[in-house]
Order: sequence, then structure tokens, then C-alpha cells
Amino acid sequence: METSTQSINETYLSDLQWRYATKKFDSSKKLTESQLSELLDAIRLSASSYGLQPYEVLVISDPEVREKMLPACWNQAQITDASQVIVFASRSNFDDTLVDNYIEHVSEVRGIPEADLKGYGDFMKSKLTPLPKEVKAQWTARQAYIALGNLLSAAAAMKIDSCPMEGFEADKLDDILGLPARGLQTAVIATVGYRSEEDETQHYKKVRTPKEKLFTHI
Repeated sequence: METSTQSINETYLSDLQWRYATKKFDSSKKLTESQLSELLDAIRLSASSYGLQPYEVLVISDPEVREKMLPACWNQAQITDASQVIVFASRSNFDDTLVDNYIEHVSEVRGIPEADLKGYGDFMKSKLTPLPKEVKAQWTARQAYIALGNLLSAAAAMKIDSCPMEGFEADKLDDILGLPARGLQTAVIATVGYRSEEDETQHYKKVRTPKEKLFTHI
């Protein structure tokens, strides 16, 4: 058992070493429906504060939509060349309904009467609903970033290339995707697909903070 655990750890770390922020995708290579489904499951299973997942995820394959997105994304080629563009759209604001819907879902999935969950629901409301709107927007965006991390790790494990992207004009992108009407705003983007052989950055050595500087053991 100890050997098996060590092997799994080594494989996972090797996958993380392999991945990089892909700058140039091979537009002729696309993910299969099965591969895309697995990546989306990894996003869906991501950790989230209270389990609320206060965001939606847009999976964009339509080339016309992506062409419209391109100027708002600083004309970065990944937007049009990758297999898919994944947009993490977080809640720009929320009220008690966010918690009420979650409690209803927990009740359905776990077979627990909603009345038995009222105390937990009230606790969440007391911590979240009074927050200022701008703080709520920051909090929901942070939850989306957790999901982004899961996507990047899952893609690496599947040897699928990815690129997390913050280089975009959020207001313009939100309008193109019709997000304001849905109470959403773009938090972060990821493109997924397969690297082009012409992408020189794939050959760069990975640069990360050394352990002795990054970690403090107390």
C-alpha cells in the first residue's frame, strides 16, 4: 500500500510539472466529448465555501462567439485556437435565495427534511447576506478560482493543455456573453486543448518559489 501511494503522488507531481500556461494551441486538435465531460465533472466536484458554488460555468465552443470575445480578451490567440474556452462567471450579488436554493438541494440529495437544515441555513445567511455588495462579489470570485484550480489539475492529469487567463476587459466580455442580465460577472477564464508544436514556452523550465522560501513550518 505504501508503494502504491508513493507512485500515485509521484505521478500527480509529474503531471503538475508537465503542465504550463499554454500560449499557442493546435487549433486542429479538439477534445472528445468524453474528455470534456470529465473536465467539467472535476469543476463540478470542486470544493466551495459552505458548498454553495456561487458561480456558473460557460463552456464555449462556438467559433463565432469566440471571435466576438477576442478583442475583449486582448486578442490572445488562445481564445480562438483552443478546443474550448471555459468562463467562470461568479455571482455579482446575492440574497437569502442563494442559501435557500442550496438547502433545498441538500434536502433532496440527502433525504433530510428542510426543517432540520434550517439552523445551518440561518447561520450561512447571518454570515453572508449582510456583507456589502462588493465584498460578496469578491467572495464569489474566490470560489470560482478554487474551481479553476481543480480544472487545471484535472487537465494536467489527463495530459490536456490549459491556460488560465485574467487578461480581458470584464465589462465588455460580460456584455458579449449576456452575463449582467443573469446576475453574473466574469471572474476568470481558462482555455483547454492541445499545445502547438510551435509554442516555444513548452520548453521553458518551470519557475516556482523554492520550498525553503515558500513554506514556514511552525
